[in-house]
Amino acid sequence: MKTAWELLEQLYFERVSGTEGEKRGADIIEQAIKEAGVEVYQESFETQGAVIEKVSFEVLTPYYKQYEATAYYNSGSVEDLEADLLYYEQESDVLKKQAEGKVLLVNGYVGIAGYKKFADTKAKAFISYNGKIDHCEDYDLDQREFREPLKALGSMVGINIKVEDAMELVQKQAERVRITVKQTEGKKVSQNVLAEIDGYENKDVIVLSAHYDSVPNSRGIYDNATGCVALYDLIRYFKEHQPRHHLRFVFCGSEERGLLGSKAYCAMHEDALEEIKLNINLDMVGSIMGKRIAVATAEEALVHYTDYFAKEIGFPLEARQGVYSSDSTPFADHGIPAISFARITSPGTGEIHNRFDVIEHLDERLLLEDIDFVRQYTERMANAYVIMVKKEIPQNMKDEIDKYYGREKKEGKSTC
Repeated sequence: MKTAWELLEQLYFERVSGTEGEKRGADIIEQAIKEAGVEVYQESFETQGAVIEKVSFEVLTPYYKQYEATAYYNSGSVEDLEADLLYYEQESDVLKKQAEGKVLLVNGYVGIAGYKKFADTKAKAFISYNGKIDHCEDYDLDQREFREPLKALGSMVGINIKVEDAMELVQKQAERVRITVKQTEGKKVSQNVLAEIDGYENKDVIVLSAHYDSVPNSRGIYDNATGCVALYDLIRYFKEHQPRHHLRFVFCGSEERGLLGSKAYCAMHEDALEEIKLNINLDMVGSIMGKRIAVATAEEALVHYTDYFAKEIGFPLEARQGVYSSDSTPFADHGIPAISFARITSPGTGEIHNRFDVIEHLDERLLLEDIDFVRQYTERMANAYVIMVKKEIPQNMKDEIDKYYGREKKEGKSTC
């Protein structure tokens, strides 16, 4: 059987949602679990996809220049769209009045919260940017996506450029621009990998999750092949040490595109969610530098329990209540208490979502330490006489989940 580190090395390649790389990653994980003697299978689901055929971005006045750009997947197509450029630096009544009919240069990434600031302005298109001005050569041009929650607010063609180019547009007072985006939108297939260790006593279930996909231009070794090999090691352990309660392992696809794998799992197994008492999620462990954290989307008592348990066994850990941007959130959104474990890198010592997410920033000893802690924590939960976590999501956490998803609350109550 493979060690966790050997499996980690096997997963050292791009695993972008809906691609052959993601499917290859799922197959490698499935084969490793089979070799450990545990029944495993893949469960496919559809995602929205697109093939980008052409992207061009030009400034026409008061100077002419072509800039490198990528298009937002699923944001639509335009041919030779010409319009005035407006730097939409913040949400304001003044800029909203000026935005109609223009192309908007916006700050940073366009997610649901950012898009709400200009979705109703009747602008023709938007431009975002990525990178750091003091390390321009160290960043690739991001490939981004116009996700379904944004489409619900109204579609708008979007492109992405580098930060130094965005600054040049503002400094040189670019006025008139032209954009062409040609893309074919359709469906792609992603998959979750599922395995289960039967408990010897009853049908209560603890779900352990981690995502195995990566973003474009990243081999995703820290984010989050490390979480996947941790789950693999836990499967091997509990295969030999049968727990009292059932353990279900979900290796989620397409997390990087909006937690799609865990959302798909919850949607496809809605009738079985009642038996799930807790979700334990792993997303980024084993980094050389950093700090261990646990984020519980659950009652405050789980935070205290986790903190006390870590102190009892001598494991340095910061536990808090909150919403962690990972596959734990859809479970919590369905009323299942969830906790995510991670070792977050210290500033300047690690990268995610780019080509600098590399195995050299990880350490096998520290990875095994992280795995061993989660193993002990899971073993305590899985062998409890009664799973002690209250199966309800407190109102403050429901509110945070709504905020995370960009959902409006109705009559002062959570929509989840």
